[in-house]
Amino acid sequence: MIVSKIEHIGIAVRNLQEAGKFYEQILGLECYREETVKDQKVRTAFYMAGNLKIELLEPTSQDSPIAKFIEKRGEGIHHIAFETKDLPKVLDKLDNKQIRLIDRHPRLGAEGLQIAFLHPASTHGVLLELCEACRK
Repeated sequence: MIVSKIEHIGIAVRNLQEAGKFYEQILGLECYREETVKDQKVRTAFYMAGNLKIELLEPTSQDSPIAKFIEKRGEGIHHIAFETKDLPKVLDKLDNKQIRLIDRHPRLGAEGLQIAFLHPASTHGVLLELCEACRK
């Protein structure tokens, strides 16, 4: 098996504070972590809904992938992330199966995870992220 569980659902938002009010005041969720991922030009806020994480993503630059997504599609679900083990090997296996990769090699993402994205053209229209906890 390549994935073990849904790690989180990423939601693109224009304004992290405004969107966070809905998740906190209406849904009753609590933000447990905020961080900026500079190389991805994004600020994130994480919420737990049962055992599933929700990641809100706010662009920090007009040329960020999240800004481009919002410009084209509006706010909404950006990606679904799955947990995996041995991400480099998984990416090689997917590449050998002709799955279109956005990231051929893992990179550092929010919460210290190694991440890689799979192109929606190979995943039936859904941007998928694979995540693995960094080895110490």
